[in-house]
Amino acid sequence: MIRTIIKPTKNSLTIRLPDNLVGKTVEVLAFELETPKVDETITADKEKRIKTLEKGLSKYRMDLSGFKFDRDEANDYD
Repeated sequence: MIRTIIKPTKNSLTIRLPDNLVGKTVEVLAFELETPKVDETITADKEKRIKTLEKGLSKYRMDLSGFKFDRDEANDYD
């Protein structure tokens, strides 16, 4: 069985079937799926969790904008 959801960009579609389906009767269905509605409470809860994570992880951040890696210095075994 093959199941895939696509968003076509034109009105023509070619389907490549696996070898085990060649010579067998297959059913092809095409129908529009409803776009799921975004639940605002889930979105707000997600944003709250992201802010909590960012706040908790902020103590582990450091500014590396001025850092330059020197390969020769790193490989100097003297």
